[in-house]
Amino acid sequence: MTLMPENPASEPVGISLAHSPDSDDAFMFYGLATRKVSTEGLRFAHTLEDIQTLNEKAHQTIYDVTALSFHAYAHVADRYILLPSGASFGDRYGPIVVARGTLSSTDLKNRRVAVPGLTTTACLALRLFEPEVETLIIPFDKIMDAVAAGEADAGVVIHEGQLTYGVQGLSKVIDLGEWWHQQTGLPLPLGGNAARRSLGPDLIRRISRVFRASIRYGLEHREEALEYAAQFARGLDAYTADKFVSMYVNDWTLDYGEQGRRAVQILLDRAFDRGLIPLPVLADFAAEEAEMSSV
Repeated sequence: MTLMPENPASEPVGISLAHSPDSDDAFMFYGLATRKVSTEGLRFAHTLEDIQTLNEKAHQTIYDVTALSFHAYAHVADRYILLPSGASFGDRYGPIVVARGTLSSTDLKNRRVAVPGLTTTACLALRLFEPEVETLIIPFDKIMDAVAAGEADAGVVIHEGQLTYGVQGLSKVIDLGEWWHQQTGLPLPLGGNAARRSLGPDLIRRISRVFRASIRYGLEHREEALEYAAQFARGLDAYTADKFVSMYVNDWTLDYGEQGRRAVQILLDRAFDRGLIPLPVLADFAAEEAEMSSV
């Protein structure tokens, strides 16, 4: 693949880019953040914030490009368009509901369940599984503590908590990604990258090419990308950090493919059918030019 060269004679175009301070996002943006790939004359200003904050700011159209939950996308689809790469899917795994002791998945009805935010896909998946829960909003990195302390009957854990909940003596109630696959035969779409529609198609295509190149670079230079991402792994050992990154940066991230796009649309359709989003939403993806082959 031949990337478009940067043009030193032209003024760089500034792009505000927001994503989470997590090891999987760090891995994804390694090539971009360390300038291992061409930025095609774009100058990215990175902002790191937790996913619920990103969802809230997407409602305010704060950033040119932002990571966001697919649940949140349903509320901002008129202002943002999905980029064709950069998504996180749970392929037969996903957010996990945990509890102290033994709690059956059939016992979640009317229970207090901690969630990382009302517009996270984790919360949406929980309510698709069991609509009659009482949700308690707690920052994602405090949910396991809240469950262990008895502040909530159960909690939906995302990020590294999916691998470490047992350390705090918690048990799995249900894996929502596994449940989703049983229901649909598809991976659970969790979050993606979206660009402000007002940027225009040409600029959005350039951004998309840079993102795809960065993801590909990380996948092709895994060891160095993992070393970079380790600083965002919140104390995980190297093996667990590698496992977590592998879960959420993979071929699905490089390209949704037909199945991935279908999974997003089915998630949005089911959310509307259950009254969990106010309007039907089309999963709208930015057009992407065919990549040029190196000569």
